[in-house]
Amino acid sequence: MSGNRVTIVGDQLVIEPVGFDRLWSFTRRIQIPLSHVTGVYFDPTVAGQPKGLRFPGLGLPHKVAGTFYRKGTRQFWNTVGRGGALVIELSAAERFNRLVLSVDDPLEDVEAIDGARQHSQGV
Repeated sequence: MSGNRVTIVGDQLVIEPVGFDRLWSFTRRIQIPLSHVTGVYFDPTVAGQPKGLRFPGLGLPHKVAGTFYRKGTRQFWNTVGRGGALVIELSAAERFNRLVLSVDDPLEDVEAIDGARQHSQGV
């Protein structure tokens, strides 16, 4: 099982770290209007990218959780392993610039979030 639960409730995208990931990431829930999601995709190489300065959170070789600051951006990471992850890009109106998440089925989540965004925009 992954460290995150991703759900869509009405016009909101809800991210909930599960289990010990809540503790390690110092985050119980992130709720974002779908209109503030500017992009969503699966990145198979994201684990190898530099994360920046961690505060607060956990940074181990195969487990990254928490808030990271890099080159003027604020990112939330909650990933496990060296594989790919779901990446959600956010508008400047949000606390984070992007979310990088391990999920059970990232391609399914990309489809669900994109579909909900299009539906909320009336496309």
